[in-house]
Amino acid sequence: MTTPLFLLRCVQLGLSMADLELLSIGLINDMYAESRNDEHKYAVLATQSDMDLF
Repeated sequence: MTTPLFLLRCVQLGLSMADLELLSIGLINDMYAESRNDEHKYAVLATQSDMDLF
């Protein structure tokens, strides 16, 4: 990953320069990946009873 791409992802996540001092590159990458997953429509969502059975 290049520096401009990393900074673009930070801007897309709404992170400030102060936030970057507290977060690792890996955590920011994970946050970006999860933010992309938020837009995905899942066919079945687990309920509390499903989680209790798990």
